Amino acid sequence: MNRNITRIVAIAATLAMGTSLAACGGSSADSSKGHVYFMNNKAEVVDQYKELASMYTKKTGVQVDIQTGAASTYDATMKSELAKDNAPTMFNVAGFDQFAKYQKYVEPLQDTDVFKLLNDTGKAYSYTIDGNSYTLPYAAEWYGIIYNKKIIKDYCSKSYAVIKSADDIKDYKTLKQVAESIEQHKDDLGVDGAFTTPGLDASDTYRFAAHMTRLPLYYEYRDANTTFSKTIKGTYLKNYKDMFDLQLKTSPTETSMVSSKTYDDVTSEFALGQVAFYPNGVWAYSQIKGNDVADEDLGMLPYYMGIKGEEDCGPVGVYDASWAVNKNASEKDKKATLDFIKWMITDNEAKKILSKDMGFSVPFTTFTDDYQPDNPLTEAARAYSNDGKTEVRSFTIPDQQWQDDIASALVEYAQGTGKWDKVQSAFVDGWSTEWNNNEESLGSVPEAQKFDAKS
Repeated sequence: MNRNITRIVAIAATLAMGTSLAACGGSSADSSKGHVYFMNNKAEVVDQYKELASMYTKKTGVQVDIQTGAASTYDATMKSELAKDNAPTMFNVAGFDQFAKYQKYVEPLQDTDVFKLLNDTGKAYSYTIDGNSYTLPYAAEWYGIIYNKKIIKDYCSKSYAVIKSADDIKDYKTLKQVAESIEQHKDDLGVDGAFTTPGLDASDTYRFAAHMTRLPLYYEYRDANTTFSKTIKGTYLKNYKDMFDLQLKTSPTETSMVSSKTYDDVTSEFALGQVAFYPNGVWAYSQIKGNDVADEDLGMLPYYMGIKGEEDCGPVGVYDASWAVNKNASEKDKKATLDFIKWMITDNEAKKILSKDMGFSVPFTTFTDDYQPDNPLTEAARAYSNDGKTEVRSFTIPDQQWQDDIASALVEYAQGTGKWDKVQSAFVDGWSTEWNNNEESLGSVPEAQKFDAKS
């Protein structure tokens, strides 16, 4: 889960529901070769998809139509379009709840050439039921603890430093010592705190309810040797609490005021060089760049919390955006669609558009280091996997209600008006409540598989 939707509100607002960006093929299209109709939900990359469609039609004679619905109206547009005779042949899926809505339309893909070109992690994130894989993840993102190398280097030059370089931060114990030391000596260092404010305004709670919660979930699933359960114990929630408390105590904001801090406020603290650490993802780069932190001073640490085994792991991977193929399309159109997808992930010019222009780190084996986004945070995150560290999986969480209940409990805890027990209850009890609700309303839950740390 990221802030793409928030970042593109202005763009999306200009798109009427179901705005058509079709007829890219024009007179060069040959109807005998099939038809590709892609229902897209990423308004920020409309122009790039139009370019890809035009290039492919010109090259092959296959008509490729692109239609984009604003994020807030995508499901309504999909429902309308899928009911038509000329329905989308491929569409975006973002999250399990959306997959469940369109489950009766999705084509099994595990035997296709495009699925076989996914890397192992991409395959692991494909939604699978009874051995059939139905989605193709196409955008990998990561989150961890972004840090300012310049501030850490300055800190390490001081006599009171507890580390010699950022490379010494390899566990939560060391991270905590460094953060508390920076907080103690912040006036000498010219900073306002060690960590950015744990903002609990609605615009920023996703970092704690949707992202930070994935860490205790990942390790609890590891212990249970599963990838899904409708019940959890909250085994590592104390580690989550320790990390949250550390951010509260070493940020520039009084704990009673954190609920008023927005995402933009918090990002500015880091972008303006006021703090050393910022728990967030690679997408934050678009708002950090061009301010007071140079690209070469951006680094990323794993999200340490003091859980056994985390020293062998890197940042958390997020693979929310996927392509799916409509099983109800004609065989000719399905073939044309799969050929179009294969072209996008194998043609050098198309790969450049996906990686450089759209800014996606695409989880297919065809995307080498030359075809990665120009984003120093992505580069820093990918370096952990290249060094043999295990990527933490962002296993599916129930829904927005679960997140909202955790965020509300965190606000009360931070302000001193509520106890941690309420956070515990929202995390553990809310988990089973929301998954049971989802199963009743959506008709399915994720399929549990054996835990595999390598995928």
